[in-house]
Amino acid sequence: MALEFDIRFDPAYGHAVTVAPDVLRITANNPSPFTFHGTNSYIVGRETLAVVDPGPDDDTHLQTLLAAIGGRPVSHVFVSHTHRDHSPLTARLKQRTGATVLAEGPHRPARPLRIGEVNPLDASADLDFMPDVALADGSLTHGDGWTIRTVLTPGHAVNHAAFALEGTGVLFSADHVMAWATSIVAPPDGAMADYMRSLDKLIERDDRLLFPGHGGPVTAPRKFMRGLKTHRKMRERAILERIRNGDRTIKDMVAAIYRDTDPRLHGAAGLSVLAHLEDLVVRGLVATEGDPAIDGLFTPAR
Repeated sequence: MALEFDIRFDPAYGHAVTVAPDVLRITANNPSPFTFHGTNSYIVGRETLAVVDPGPDDDTHLQTLLAAIGGRPVSHVFVSHTHRDHSPLTARLKQRTGATVLAEGPHRPARPLRIGEVNPLDASADLDFMPDVALADGSLTHGDGWTIRTVLTPGHAVNHAAFALEGTGVLFSADHVMAWATSIVAPPDGAMADYMRSLDKLIERDDRLLFPGHGGPVTAPRKFMRGLKTHRKMRERAILERIRNGDRTIKDMVAAIYRDTDPRLHGAAGLSVLAHLEDLVVRGLVATEGDPAIDGLFTPAR
């Protein structure tokens, strides 16, 4: 199934945009190759509110959020995961509103670091974050006129969660599913096997509209996510083909597979290839000496 990305998006910096009944989107002015036009925060409710993903620790974004809140009480702040473009503003928003902070848990890697391994993603992690309430899969949080169901979706990060606005068909998908690009799955923060399981989990749901952490909505979720799954399987096949044709290093695989990709993203692409290789080694399709590593040598399994 062909995967078509939608890069049409007006971030409307400094303003709240109504995207669904009782749902506002505010986009932080933190554009980059990884964040698209910036991080989306969402305000849910009419009288007593919830905020989903406060975003980066940015004064202007905080003031835009507070202006949209307009003095109304905020009972809950939901955090999808602990990358620094999503969670750091939480502490200041909690201080201003007194809201209860909910998330799967603190930041941690998807697997233990291996001997001699350095986590290249530490700089992007919000290591200070700690929720008031740790959310379990399927848990319901009731607010004033709204109910949010937690849907745990590890993969992009081990503590990644999506949030379903019950009774509306709306799911806040954060960085797991985005209309403008694929999600980065980068060890040791993330794991490809987790990501694929979480993708299947969302495909099985009947959501009609996904509001992601970056960019515009996904308007045909099941079709798009099936395309994402096909895309990942094609990437896996491309990696296997490169190895069978003689590539032994991730650097060589990235140069071939991502030749049309912005070079600024090649580092992330290398980690994505590593995520696939970790999965392929576990499944017995690729061999390497010791644990899969970013500088390792990979051969076809015998």
